[in-house]
Amino acid sequence: MGMNVSRQVDLTENEFLQRFVGKSHVPAYDDDFWNNFLQYHISLPTNSQEQLSLDSRLETLCQSFISHNLLTGNFGSLVNVFLLKVSELLTLSDAESNVHIWHAFNALFIIRCLVKYMIETGSEYQLLQHFEALPVQPPDEGTDSSTGPSSADPNSTTIAIDARVVEETKAAVAKLVDGTKFETFLEALVNIIVVIPVKEFTYHLHLEAVNCMIILLSVSLFSQQAMEKSTIYRAIYRCQHANTLMSALLHFLSRMSQAPQTMFGFGTGGSFVFGIAESLWSILTFARKQPDILTAHDLPSAFREHYPLANQSLLLILILTNHHATKDNPYRVSLFGCCDSQDSPKDQPATFKIDFTALYNTLCRIVTIDQATLLLYLLLYRNQRFHKYVMAQQNLQQLVIPILQTLYNAPDSTSHHIYMSLIVLLILSEDDNFNKSVHLTMLKNVTWYTERSISEISLGGLLILVVIRTIQYNMLKMRDKYLHTNCLAALANMSGQFRQLHPYVAQRLVSLFETLAKKHARLDQQLKNPEANGGDADIAIPIGGPVTSEDMMQDLSVLEEVLRMVLEILNSCLSHQLVYCPNLVYTLLYKRNVFEAFRSHSAFQDIIQNIDMVVGFFSSRLQRVQDQRGELGVSEVLEVISKGASQWSSDRLRKFPDLKFKYVEEDAPEEFFIPYVWTLVCKAGCVHFSSETIKGVPTDIVC
Repeated sequence: MGMNVSRQVDLTENEFLQRFVGKSHVPAYDDDFWNNFLQYHISLPTNSQEQLSLDSRLETLCQSFISHNLLTGNFGSLVNVFLLKVSELLTLSDAESNVHIWHAFNALFIIRCLVKYMIETGSEYQLLQHFEALPVQPPDEGTDSSTGPSSADPNSTTIAIDARVVEETKAAVAKLVDGTKFETFLEALVNIIVVIPVKEFTYHLHLEAVNCMIILLSVSLFSQQAMEKSTIYRAIYRCQHANTLMSALLHFLSRMSQAPQTMFGFGTGGSFVFGIAESLWSILTFARKQPDILTAHDLPSAFREHYPLANQSLLLILILTNHHATKDNPYRVSLFGCCDSQDSPKDQPATFKIDFTALYNTLCRIVTIDQATLLLYLLLYRNQRFHKYVMAQQNLQQLVIPILQTLYNAPDSTSHHIYMSLIVLLILSEDDNFNKSVHLTMLKNVTWYTERSISEISLGGLLILVVIRTIQYNMLKMRDKYLHTNCLAALANMSGQFRQLHPYVAQRLVSLFETLAKKHARLDQQLKNPEANGGDADIAIPIGGPVTSEDMMQDLSVLEEVLRMVLEILNSCLSHQLVYCPNLVYTLLYKRNVFEAFRSHSAFQDIIQNIDMVVGFFSSRLQRVQDQRGELGVSEVLEVISKGASQWSSDRLRKFPDLKFKYVEEDAPEEFFIPYVWTLVCKAGCVHFSSETIKGVPTDIVC
């Protein structure tokens, strides 16, 4: 005791690990061994390189463990020790529980490492075998069960491994694999998460419990069997404490407690302030530079390193709610049925209560992180109470601006993240009050929007600019028809409330139509005269392989749908808000020629007539004023438009149905969300997996 062991110690030489993974049974009541075995320091790996380093150090020991545990039952002993520590924690005071928490954490970390190794290299059934394995008495040798084997003689419980014993043991273990001990272990994990309060010295125990649940659920990554047949999934999804577990995880996220600088009182020098001796051995310490604040330029890394419990809880929420999405899933019911702690719902009982203000503020802080956007989507789309709360907020710019930044920085984001950010905007745009309020919220000096320096713009105007930019980015890079559809649907929902559009916003709206019109003309020309042009890769929205005439016809059809939608957006604004949009009228007058080619096109004639009527009305007024005054400046033209707008009647225009689009999730959401969620777990989480053996999720998505 009291020795400082090198941090580069060779783990395979450690006597405690050697005995644990060796041929000797270590009973759960051997306090001397377990107290020494569980008294070590470790700094948790936080990236794939550190995880790989730890895995490589442990691989030989794990192989030895797999070879011997079905006979020694030492994994079961370790689980029993962990269960005992947890049960004692629930009855001890803070002062009494410090050492128990340290030992419980260390036991759970070793369990997690072994479970991870078994999941990555074996099957779920083999994992459960190791949970249930009991020690085998060697032939012709007995042990006094009343006193137990002597820990002083490590050979007293060495098992003579021969073929007959191995076969008999495997047969016996096979009969015992009913998941009983696993379910007891799972219940202990849940108790740690939901019963033990999160304090500085319990933080890492909570984190390890969450990590262990993620590891257990990762069995879906390494197995091709349906999860309905998985013992682990069945146990987790029939958990009686789904509400309290989901509540605890969401509270961990909402509170966003920062990780303490020390683990269980260990300072940077390795001292232990609980008044006990130094640990006998150290597994591994990773040197890393901690960021000081939650910085915007590297928010995902800062969130993962500074707030690992919030990050891992968020990922676990996503795993639990997206598996079994179309079946009876108590975690989905729980998340989608929670309510604000300030409310007392009368219509339908809430599954649990949480402070929506704290949750909303946290999501605003981290919504540019992929997994936070996905949770926001789930809550807005599925939890009516949270949706209602968000739509009533006066500071919606705190939520919307970060989402716009994600879209603006599209090259730095995944296609899934871009898509979910747009879906969130689409859901928000379904609310008329939102569409009104965004044009009343003025922003100054939006420095991250660099296309043009704008000293002041409404939130609605900025939203329009970013969505248009996303459409253009999609045309050049992603070529995703559904992305176009969702972008335009959001603009369409807002179009009836467009007000006081900035001149640049009006220009970009009309320029979008102009850009699409040029693409339409080139594609139409190529179809009529294919030999005149060898193919323009920038014409079509969806691409893939050689472009055939059939492909071009399909692309032309898609392009015409998009053009029609843009015209409907312009028409909707003119029909409902013309008097408040003089800059749009000015731009239409200036760019009237871009509509020339579509006046005789059957797909656009009806709606072009409305735009022509507006342009004609204001053109004639401008001509009369110009005849009287001579050449007019910009301000004078806008003055004429404003006066003319007060005399304009929208009754002159042909009526079209109001543009109202509503997002509807597809019938099989699991096909999209499960690979997406596990990709986030692998890339953004604190737990890292071996991608070489992943089977259950497409490796091109995860890796």
